[in-house]
Formats: sequence, C-alpha cells, structure tokens
Amino acid sequence: MKVLYDTVLKGTFVRRPNRFVVHIELDGQEVAAHLPNPGRMWELLFPGVIMYAVPHAKPDAKTAYRIVGIERDGQVIMLDTNYSNDVAQYLIENKLIPGWENWRVVRREYTVGKSRFDLLLTNDDGDDFLLEVKSCTLFSNTGAMFPDAITERGRKHLEHLRHLQDAGYHTGVLFLVQWDRAKWFLPDYHTDLEFARTFKEVALYLDWKAVSLRWDESFSMPEVVGECAYEPAVLDREAHDAGDYIMVLHLDADTDMEIGSKGMMHFQKGYYMYIGSAKDNLTKRMERHKRKRKKMHWHLDYFRGACEVVAAMPVRTSEDYECELARAVSTIADWEVRHFGCSDCNCGSHLYGLHSNPVHDPRFMMIIENFRMNALDKLINQ
Repeated sequence: MKVLYDTVLKGTFVRRPNRFVVHIELDGQEVAAHLPNPGRMWELLFPGVIMYAVPHAKPDAKTAYRIVGIERDGQVIMLDTNYSNDVAQYLIENKLIPGWENWRVVRREYTVGKSRFDLLLTNDDGDDFLLEVKSCTLFSNTGAMFPDAITERGRKHLEHLRHLQDAGYHTGVLFLVQWDRAKWFLPDYHTDLEFARTFKEVALYLDWKAVSLRWDESFSMPEVVGECAYEPAVLDREAHDAGDYIMVLHLDADTDMEIGSKGMMHFQKGYYMYIGSAKDNLTKRMERHKRKRKKMHWHLDYFRGACEVVAAMPVRTSEDYECELARAVSTIADWEVRHFGCSDCNCGSHLYGLHSNPVHDPRFMMIIENFRMNALDKLINQ
C-alpha cells in the first residue's frame, strides 16, 4: 500500500499563532510547523496532544516542518489536505467507495465556468462526473459534521454542482471523514447555517457520499470503514436560526462596573462564559452581543463594554438546553457571578469564569460537542 511520507515525526501541540502555523514540541524543542489545513479545529488542538510532522520538502519554506496528522482518543487523524485528492483518487481507482465502483479518475482540478473542481471522473459509457473532495475533521462519539468554519466558497460549489447537472454533468461530493468511529454525517448547521441549508436543498440531486476512514502512524493509504448515514429529518427539525449560545469573553483586569439595576459589581480578570438563548434570530442575537455600542438591555450588555469577545458559539436546537448548558459549564468553571443573566429561571448564574481560555480547554469543548453533536445520536438512531 502506498505510503504518503518518507519520514514521519511525532511531537506534541503547544500553540497555534495563526491559521497556517502551529508550534509543536519535537525532541525537547519548540519548533514551528506549517499547518496545511486552515480549519478551526478547536475540537482537536489542545496543548499536549500528539501531532505528526514531516520535514518540509521545500528548501525555501518558512518553517522546517509540515503537520500531517494529530491524535484524538488514541486514533490517528489525517490533517494534510494537500493529499485529499490523492486519497480520493486511490479509493475510487481501487473501487473502495460503495456505489462508485464503475467510475475512474481522468483528470485533476477540472475547471467549468468560474469553478474548479477537484476530480473529473468517467465510466465505460463516457459520462462525465464532476467531483468535489472535502476533508472532514469535526467529529463526536459516532458522528461527523462539515464544515468546522464558515465556507462561502464551499456553499457556492454546491450550488454550481447542482446547476451543472442541467448541462449534462453527473456531479457530487466526497466527504473524507478522518474518523473511523463515525456512523453518521450532517452538514454543520451550528457553525455554517447557510452551507447546511444549501446542502439540504441540493443533497437529493447530487451523487454524494461521506465515508469514514481509518489511518495509522505509517500514513499509508487509509482503510474505508464504511459509509456514514445521513438523516435529512434531523436537519428539518434542528437546522434553524434558534437555540442556545455561549459567548466567550476576556476581561484583562479586575474591574468594578455598574450592571443595570443590579448596581456596582466586581469582576476579576479572566475568561468568561455567558450562556443565553434565542427562540429566533440567534445569529442577530450573537452579533448584537459582539457590539459595544447599543442600547443597554441585558446584564451582558453592560459587561460587554469592558470585555473583548473571544468566540460566539451557537448551539442550534429545537430543544431548550439553556439551563442545562449553564449547569454543564458550571462544572468546569473556576468561579461564577451569582444571579447574573438568569432573572427568568432558577439557575444560580449564567456567567462563569475561567483563568484560562476555554476554547483551548478540552473540558469546555467536550461540553460544546455534547450539546451540538452527541445529543443527536438518539435522534439519528431513532
């Protein structure tokens, strides 16, 4: 079986200064490495996790190494999107994609109109199959979702693929799910609602598949574990601009401030997690919280003036998880601000503090995963 790299080195993640660079500890030294996957990957990048790197082949490269993989729960995850088309071509040509055994690759990076597609396939009948290849690195216990960051380009590709069918093309998408435990797949409507809505509209017309892959430390070509199930009824129920959210904010110094009718309150420096909900227009609610200049209404409006927003994390759901989400966050918090943001419920608080950034805390990201994805297991299994 084809091995993708001559030398693979094992290190541990330290930090990520920007989208395309990470620092890893390698042989006792902290070194910079190029990260070819620009995804957010908050669910994977925690200090100390094992990462796989290769020496950078380009002599004039800005970093001496390039990241190719990472581990989650002892499983190797492929991160090198430079090889996504190679992997897809290998799987197709070796007839490892269920239902696509009659297709073969004839060209890479094929342009039609203003869009460039990853692969052009054909069959014995001479049909043309335009295929987009996506690497999926957002997982839960048994699920996978794509994308992990907003992708307007990806959404437009879906629309173009749908329109090209009218021109006689066979079109589709292959999601390479880099997680061998994935049993189901959905577009990530929490992160990119517009992509999910477009996917829902075109999924019936495209020849698309999401396949779970198993990698090992050799980074030879992966094993196809199976095709992930897709339940559009879950999108019908859940993919709406409503639900709950967590605003992550940073206060850089101890501060006393007036919080509306609550009067003066003391806040210690650190990171804060505010839990709220919106029965509709969830996106606008979070955007409002991001602004400093606005009419004061909620407790958070007053507090926001002294803080910087780190992240706005929606949990789009038809269920009412607000108080349950607050209770989950309380279990990892270093402190709470009593009776803040919870005047219409029986919770002790909806504002909790941490000394370190929760986005880099696996306990916090597991809470997000549980409410966004693991909660869907029962719906999909039903």
